[in-house]
Amino acid sequence: MSPGDRARPGLAVWARRIGWLALIWTASVAALGTCAWLLRLVMRAAGFHS
Repeated sequence: MSPGDRARPGLAVWARRIGWLALIWTASVAALGTCAWLLRLVMRAAGFHS
């Protein structure tokens, strides 16, 4: 830990929070895309395709 880090401990906390936010957002978008892809496969298998 450098002296600059001790002077502003809130910055590290906010950086960690933003990192988690970005990770959760990315995971949720990926999960939604996967669900949409699986639904598309099911619909195609059932004969609903253009």
